[in-house]
Amino acid sequence: MSTIKNLKPNVSWVQLETTQEDWDDAAPELLQNFAVQLHLVRAFEEEVLNLAGQKLINGPAHSSIGQEGGAVGSCVPLTPADQVNGSHRGHHQFLAKVFGYVQPTGFSVDDELSPEVVDVLYRSLAEIAGLKDGYCKGRGGSMHLQWKEAGAMGTNAIVGGAVPFATGFAWADKHAGTDAAAVTYFGDGAANIGSVLEAFNLAAAWKLPTLFFIENNQYAVSTTVEEATGESRLSGRGQGFGIRSWRVDGQDTLAVYLATQQALEHMRAGEGPAIIEADTYRYFHQNGPFPGSAFGYRSKDEEQGWRDRDPIALVEAHLERRGIATREQLDNLAGRIKEVMTEVGSRIVEPDASGRPGKLQIKQSLWPSTDFIDIGIRGEAPEFTGDVKEWGDFADDELEKRKFVDVVAAVMDRRMETDDSVIVLGEDVHKLSGGSRGATKGLAEKYPGRVLGTPISEAAFTGLGGGIALDGRYYPVIELMYADFLWVAADQLFNQIGKARHMFGGEHDMPLILRIKIGTSTGYGSQHSMDPAGILATSVGWRIIAPSTAVDYVGLLNTAMRTKDPVAVLEHDADLYKTEGLAPKDLDYELPLGKAAVRREGSGVTVISYLSMVKRALDAVEESGVDGEVIDLRWLDRASIDWDTLEASIKKTNRVVIVEQGAQGTSYGAWLADAIQQRLFDWLDAPVARVHGGEASPSISKALEEAANATTADIVAALKAF
Repeated sequence: MSTIKNLKPNVSWVQLETTQEDWDDAAPELLQNFAVQLHLVRAFEEEVLNLAGQKLINGPAHSSIGQEGGAVGSCVPLTPADQVNGSHRGHHQFLAKVFGYVQPTGFSVDDELSPEVVDVLYRSLAEIAGLKDGYCKGRGGSMHLQWKEAGAMGTNAIVGGAVPFATGFAWADKHAGTDAAAVTYFGDGAANIGSVLEAFNLAAAWKLPTLFFIENNQYAVSTTVEEATGESRLSGRGQGFGIRSWRVDGQDTLAVYLATQQALEHMRAGEGPAIIEADTYRYFHQNGPFPGSAFGYRSKDEEQGWRDRDPIALVEAHLERRGIATREQLDNLAGRIKEVMTEVGSRIVEPDASGRPGKLQIKQSLWPSTDFIDIGIRGEAPEFTGDVKEWGDFADDELEKRKFVDVVAAVMDRRMETDDSVIVLGEDVHKLSGGSRGATKGLAEKYPGRVLGTPISEAAFTGLGGGIALDGRYYPVIELMYADFLWVAADQLFNQIGKARHMFGGEHDMPLILRIKIGTSTGYGSQHSMDPAGILATSVGWRIIAPSTAVDYVGLLNTAMRTKDPVAVLEHDADLYKTEGLAPKDLDYELPLGKAAVRREGSGVTVISYLSMVKRALDAVEESGVDGEVIDLRWLDRASIDWDTLEASIKKTNRVVIVEQGAQGTSYGAWLADAIQQRLFDWLDAPVARVHGGEASPSISKALEEAANATTADIVAALKAF
């Protein structure tokens, strides 16, 4: 008969509860600091709801009233070097972190608020109202609050979306040799999100100082924790990942403070991540100034039970009991703060121009200019001072014959050699003689600690790279093993990395390379063969390079890494990696940003392509007998398209064929054809023709794979059709 042995977790999971002795031992200055910050957050949120109730907030107003204890208790122990991020309900955490930055000595119940604190209240409220004086110049609103200098790295509208970024902050802290930590706040709903669990695993595997703070307010909109998961004690998830975990009463600010102190001590000692689950309650609905009971999913008795355990009342009771503050002092404190918030609120409103008595509107002078809408999507193009040197301009002794994939590894070797901030991460990049295809050959041995082989968790490691980029101390180069895996990491790539610069005001850099292997013609079938150019080009914030030669790979990558933007590098496996050709010996060689190459001059038709289809286009022109001018785009994103070269060619030929290999549905050429026809319709003698693959993704069958992709014969047919 089999035997049963009970297994024990490798890490502790505890519930921390305060006693009266803890409250007696707490320094009077600490308890006063708690009280003032709790009142500041409460009054701020009440003013937000006041404006929202008058429909003066455009979009949601996710109130944190009732949850202040978790934010204040966890932020007070942090240092300016510690970084935090959070979710859509993040006003309280943002404020608590920023208060600690502008007033590091803390608050006293009798002190007047400093101008710096009042400015925080004003700029935060202005941001939530969408105004130019806000921290993100009105672009962030209620859900995207950021002040990097204060270590408030950004709240987030995607449930769980910010969590992987925090592992990036923590990696940078650890690699830099500091004892700083990253705290990422999220709710009970996010605890079930895949990217959050991936981040748990990655942080634990690499012992990153990341505090995963679960603000369990019992409801994901109207769905209870018990309805959403089989284990409602959400800190229990830590056991499965080997993460030390605490569970506390989130209404007890001191309990949260003590648990956070213990978690920080654990992380600062190099022992890896921690989880704190704070049981708390939002007094109002998911959004707006009405309680949950008004929508039928909570009872008034339940709501009152939590209000009876209000975090402000609990701290004030101990202040009075210990004789640290009188009831009169505390009432005066609340009154003074409310007066300040009323004054702050009045600074952003004015009488409604319609003349209706008592009706207010946002001050028209505070709205950002509509000219600001597209500013800061990406950074400035790097200055290029040298002569443009194309493949034919090199002397024979300046080139050498090399495999394309070896050039990929060699130029990254050079960048890592000349810049200690460059790191490489991705699945298997540290093994197998340079990853699955050899594109990182030799790097792990030469640069220990800077070539990071990740778990199979695209959302986690692309998000970690995004956090490193946002932090700014290191330059992440992420390898995505196949282009189709964009969809696995889609939130981190498109909602987070691509939008981060613009969403948070347009001023901070997001320097990052995403190397993407395209698996077309490798026999890997539908889920490994996508050309991602069309997806990336129609998603905001990304630059895209598509090198068709080894010379271009060196020149384009080096320029891309100077843009301070997220740049996708498209690399074709079967059609380019395995080829052998001439490459520059000078691995610092650069090509100017946004410059296409005319690979063949002609007057009959303009043939536009990229990557491996450039060679097929050249072959097709010769085979067809049509005098085609072949243009290699090289830069594919809409901000970097070389319209000067395209316009000069199209005005000469009056005909266009766009050539790409991939499927029709994700076609890059679709938007480019539209842009050409809008710009150059008067110069076209025929509609823009497009050569692309079929509707279906390539199949494993070699015959079906070839049929799914565009071929040289397809290009020839398109050229002869004119």
